[in-house]
Amino acid sequence: MKKIENFFTSAITGSLAHIIKRDDIVWWKAWGIRLIAIVLALIVCGIVTVSLTDLNPLEMYATMIDGAVGTSRLVWNLFQNTAILLCVSLAVTPAFKMKFWNIGAEGQVLAGGLATASCMIFLGEKLPTPLLILVMLISSILAGALWGLVPAYFKTRFNSNETLFTLMMNYVIIQIVAFFTLEWSMPKGSGTPRTLEFGQLPTLFGQKYLINILIVALLTALVYIYLKYSKQGYEISVVGESEKTARYIGINVKKVILRTMAISGALCGIAGFLLVAGTDHSLKSDTAGGRGFTAIMVSWLAKFNPIFMIFTSLLIVFLQKGASKISEVYRLNSSFSDIITGIIIFFIIGSEFFINYRIKFNKKEANV
Repeated sequence: MKKIENFFTSAITGSLAHIIKRDDIVWWKAWGIRLIAIVLALIVCGIVTVSLTDLNPLEMYATMIDGAVGTSRLVWNLFQNTAILLCVSLAVTPAFKMKFWNIGAEGQVLAGGLATASCMIFLGEKLPTPLLILVMLISSILAGALWGLVPAYFKTRFNSNETLFTLMMNYVIIQIVAFFTLEWSMPKGSGTPRTLEFGQLPTLFGQKYLINILIVALLTALVYIYLKYSKQGYEISVVGESEKTARYIGINVKKVILRTMAISGALCGIAGFLLVAGTDHSLKSDTAGGRGFTAIMVSWLAKFNPIFMIFTSLLIVFLQKGASKISEVYRLNSSFSDIITGIIIFFIIGSEFFINYRIKFNKKEANV
């Protein structure tokens, strides 16, 4: 098996071409490569559409655009979903930059949502709305931070595998939320999620989701400044590069891991707060909606840059909304929309190879 692997490696990197790691590429070239990848993905999607259906690809793309931004309501919904996905992406970024593989954002969002819902149910009639919202926010931050600290503690104390630990904790909190959803359902035991009337976030300028968007915009700026200019952001980068180097220069690695995961969980808790109090006004086991896993891709594609995450989050949500509209209009099952979305995302992820590496052909001395 090793001989076969060496043969193909030699054929690709030896006689035909070899791969060279690029130096730091300027941002506009990187986004140009991603744009080319998207165009190629749309061409492939058109071919797949013609092959599997009788649809006109151009009409399909027009439907996709209409489904995402066809009306003002859809535009606000697009921005709202982008904001929530961006919030979760911001949450996982500090941990990932530290090379702590936090796969538990889904559960940390639910922990924050559960804390928010608990306050809305048990304190809703006892506290004035402004104070109630403040208590909900603090509770969601603490709940998310606590859920993030558990795997961090076991990592620093017993060197446990954080990937498996955070992943398994997702399933624990999903079942806890499912239990309370059933307990709080109306009528009790029916399984119908209870509408949470007290503590809903107010509308601003007549827009239901504007406050969510503004909160996430503020968080984006704060996380960007924190990671790029603060001492703690520097410590996160050093620990991510080498724990031995971090210890050598006097950084308390265990403290950094615990602190960073508390921040990561707290930001996820805020996302849960926004979903329950500002969007759904209810709590379900699927409230996070898979955003905890999608956020991983958003963070990686943006190279852990909170500003670039705005665009990657917007693109992912746009594709999801547009593909869903295609299934609805043309009465196709959801699998077709998933295929279209998957192809586009595959090309975007694949473009990262050409951003980080170039292929040098030995005969023509051409760079790709």
